[in-house]
Amino acid sequence: MKNIIRNIFIAGVAVVTVSSCAKKLDLFPQNDLTPATAYSTADGYKNVLAKIYGGLASTGNTGPAGSSDIQGLDEGSQSPFIRGFFNCEELPTDEAVVAWNDQTIHDFHDLKWSSSDPFLLGMYARPIYNITIGNEYLRESTDDKLASRNITGADAESIKESRAEVRFLRAFNYWVMLDLFGKSTFITEDDGIGTFLPKEIQRPELFSYIESELLAIQSDLAPAKTAVYGRVDQAAAWALLARLYLNAEVYTGTAKFTEAATYSKKVIDAGYALQPDYRKLFMADNDSQKDEFIYAINCDGLKTQSYGNTTFFVHCAAGDDHADFGVGGGWYGYRSTAAFASLFTDLTGETDQRALFTTSAFTPSPEQLVINNISDFNNGLHVNKYVNIRSDGGAVSDVQNNFSDVDFPVFRLSEMYLIYAEAHLRGAGGTDAATALEYVNKIRYRAYGNSYGPGEIGKLSSADLTLQLVLDERGRELYWEGHRRTDLIRYGLLTSGTYLWPWKGGVSSGTAVDSKYNIFPIPAANLTANPSLTQNAGY
Repeated sequence: MKNIIRNIFIAGVAVVTVSSCAKKLDLFPQNDLTPATAYSTADGYKNVLAKIYGGLASTGNTGPAGSSDIQGLDEGSQSPFIRGFFNCEELPTDEAVVAWNDQTIHDFHDLKWSSSDPFLLGMYARPIYNITIGNEYLRESTDDKLASRNITGADAESIKESRAEVRFLRAFNYWVMLDLFGKSTFITEDDGIGTFLPKEIQRPELFSYIESELLAIQSDLAPAKTAVYGRVDQAAAWALLARLYLNAEVYTGTAKFTEAATYSKKVIDAGYALQPDYRKLFMADNDSQKDEFIYAINCDGLKTQSYGNTTFFVHCAAGDDHADFGVGGGWYGYRSTAAFASLFTDLTGETDQRALFTTSAFTPSPEQLVINNISDFNNGLHVNKYVNIRSDGGAVSDVQNNFSDVDFPVFRLSEMYLIYAEAHLRGAGGTDAATALEYVNKIRYRAYGNSYGPGEIGKLSSADLTLQLVLDERGRELYWEGHRRTDLIRYGLLTSGTYLWPWKGGVSSGTAVDSKYNIFPIPAANLTANPSLTQNAGY
């Protein structure tokens, strides 16, 4: 059964009274509801909380299109969170190319985007919109506000407890801004609603803010593994801290690998377990995978219809084989490269169960993997990771097979294993090689069908555990989940000539590009609307 977040999602709820600065940016729709009406009852708070969570899966108040949260952009391709995040994190890397030629979409794999890119405008706007809704909720859920509305007892306590969840979601959206843009428009509940233009926060200060928020709310969130599926708890905060600290040297210039290991270990020790069958993590009933999922964005084929959540995944990678993806038709768009396929032909020569492709990565013919023409969907490795098919053989919620039930995993246990291993190799205090090796081998044990095979082939020794191995293992384990760009930047590989893949930089054999592309530009429209903002170097 789908969880409470889906059940209470009311698509028509409007929750933000728009400030004049937002009007200037033309990001938010006008609406007739004010805080006095939207928050007049306990149920109203639940509906708004659902909207805050739902802003990561849906794009407006009438899915899949209509009453868009963000005006002036294509609601299906340019304003969704999951699709936009995927385009930013995967398309610039070896893990994804796209056949379409929609506006500037090819610029992502070519690593040549500009500040006028409409997809980047949407990706900047979406987290800020989500943050704005969260700020309003925090303003309207103080003790004084609840008392003034005669909301008391268990209802009041539930709303108070939800404040930590909202602060987490705000911190998560700010982490997205930190990672992609290096800085952000900065607004909190203390800024209120008025005529001011939001100030800008730089990368080191934004890192510190996110860190302080996550540390502050730890004790206020539900204990690890006790929250209703789809809502965040302490482990989600620890997982985001672990990810934040792993990349701290990129974000601030100061390494925090000991902290990354500490918080990944807190998650690991909270009682999570790997699902033995990797494929089940990305199927239509993956809401049952709460033992491995620390936090997932809920997607439902009826209640959160959107062309920009996991519906995008199951359609964009499908062609004539769309039945294998559990959808009624393919979009003939996204696939991967031969460089990524090579990660699955490791020293063992055995089949890695994570190689979820409709084109075999192990016995490929040249015409299957070599991309002679980016616009030809038949060129490249076809990825069959996300499928709108239930593992139990049951029916999906959308019987027309248009919209996906697959939830998007934000944090999984295996990522925490790999963070610990990498942090150890990078000198984290309090870690040991045996534990790091054990964690990586647990991932590989599952990958090889819960068996290392004859003679334990596939099982790593201490000599095998290197930073390159961990990077490759992250590629095999976490592909198409929104990690690759960040990983390649951390390893100094995204823009340099050290590692090339097909069509990197727009060249068939791959080429180095300007290091400015390690970060995205602030959209020109935002700079025009708000003189407080500044552009990133090189743009």
